[in-house]
Amino acid sequence: MKSNAIHYDNGMDYDIIDVCNHYALNFNRGNVVKYIARAGKKDDELQDLYKAKDYIEREIEFVREKRNREANDIKEGIVSPYNYNYKNR
Repeated sequence: MKSNAIHYDNGMDYDIIDVCNHYALNFNRGNVVKYIARAGKKDDELQDLYKAKDYIEREIEFVREKRNREANDIKEGIVSPYNYNYKNR
């Protein structure tokens, strides 16, 4: 679905949300792509870049915590490293 707002217009038949959905990006990663792609199309380009930075920092923290939990589970023997599903990282 295409938005009518001028700052969303990319001259194509798709919007950033379509790209995010195509790549199955989660909320944080999708917002990073969205704010980077739209930066400079509204009043405050810097604000969009700071928003993208905020979402990338949130995603980094999420991935870091997930990795630490998974490593701890392996260390404590809750999950075997041989049966661990690395694809879901």
